[in-house]
Amino acid sequence: MQAQRQSISQVQRQKLSPQMIQSIRLMSLPIQELKEEIQRELETNPALEVIEDRSTVSLETMGEHAESDSHDSFEDGSDQGYSAPADGDSKRQFMEGAISRSETLQEHLLWQLRLQPLSPEQRAVGEILIQNLDHDGFHKEDPFTVCKDVSRQTVSMVMAVIRTLEPTGACVVDYRESLLVQALLAQDAPKGAVQIVRDHIELLERAKHAEVQKKLKLSDSELNDALAFIKTLNPFPGRMYSADEVRYVVPDVQVKLKDGEFVITINDQEIPVIGINPFFDHLSSERHDKATDAFVRDNIRQARFFIQSIQQRNRTLLKVVRSIVEFQRQFFSRGPKYLSPLTLKDIANEVGVHETTVSRMANKKYLQTDWGIFDLRYFFTNSISGAGSRGSRFSKSGVKEVIREIIESEGAILSDQDISEALARKGIKLARRTVAKYRGELNMDSSFGRKRG
Repeated sequence: MQAQRQSISQVQRQKLSPQMIQSIRLMSLPIQELKEEIQRELETNPALEVIEDRSTVSLETMGEHAESDSHDSFEDGSDQGYSAPADGDSKRQFMEGAISRSETLQEHLLWQLRLQPLSPEQRAVGEILIQNLDHDGFHKEDPFTVCKDVSRQTVSMVMAVIRTLEPTGACVVDYRESLLVQALLAQDAPKGAVQIVRDHIELLERAKHAEVQKKLKLSDSELNDALAFIKTLNPFPGRMYSADEVRYVVPDVQVKLKDGEFVITINDQEIPVIGINPFFDHLSSERHDKATDAFVRDNIRQARFFIQSIQQRNRTLLKVVRSIVEFQRQFFSRGPKYLSPLTLKDIANEVGVHETTVSRMANKKYLQTDWGIFDLRYFFTNSISGAGSRGSRFSKSGVKEVIREIIESEGAILSDQDISEALARKGIKLARRTVAKYRGELNMDSSFGRKRG
């Protein structure tokens, strides 16, 4: 029998601070949720104050306000580093451009799935698995049963992919497996966190912390770090996308074609400009007792980091939109049917950030264009060949718009085969059955149904 020996190994891990976690979270917030987050921070941190709340400006005074501003709106406080502010008309359009939108968990996962490098068969399995999820993000039926004609290896592989999508931890059996998946995927999971979730969740639920600490031989600080991390996990990730809640969303960014140039404007009207409270700034320059000095110092540091995080969020959003506009110039100039294939990787490489950062920036944010208001994720679409932006120059969404245009112009005359041939004349090669599929996704009847109508 081989004897067991103790060994020491050095492992390098990246641990995110609470401030960094907050900064990453702010990246994913759309403008309305960002406003709510700012309000919560103002209520908890006395070192922060509102310098200007432009969301209270009325439509009548908006024009005067714009004319009186001779400097960039982002010059002070939390509003630094931006392009020219919107004029009065643009601000009015932002406020009037609110639309009602409710997104389901399935919709949120499906758009991400379409951007994954999967085969058609694997993507089809993924769609089945996602549609099999309940509102918590858990399987309604056994995934191997609903995909009974597919190998278990393929089903397991696709499930693993879906679990990495946002929200992480969906496509699992229950909340325990969800917590474990999230802990395993987290790069900053502290020592003991994965073991607690995997092996000792019952003890944790009964608040038997001392017993957990003893079993895993953790120090007090290690246990506290592990418990704090576990509290950040979401046991029911699907509830973030409840179809029952309808919210009015406001475009985060506007893109307009003006005098042959694209003008990109960040919507700053819904977000108050925040800065450091002068009273706290004055306190920091004086000497007090140790506890007071620490209180003032910590709150000012947190306030400054929060302001910097908002600035970073807006700067990154602006860079992402600028890059999207460059890739999708034909869309912004000529309309939806000219949408080109575009992947998260394309934008990430252009902006110089990770793909997950682009995904967070695109999450639940809207872009107002001359062609209407679009979800930012709308601009990310694979080519019809499934090869991404390096494959066909025609995106799936763009081709569907061409099909819509052909059907609407020709009425009940054309069959799916006729449409396929019409597309071929435009340089778009698409099989008849694919035309039928896209037509179905557009909720448009076949030629037989159109003739009967």
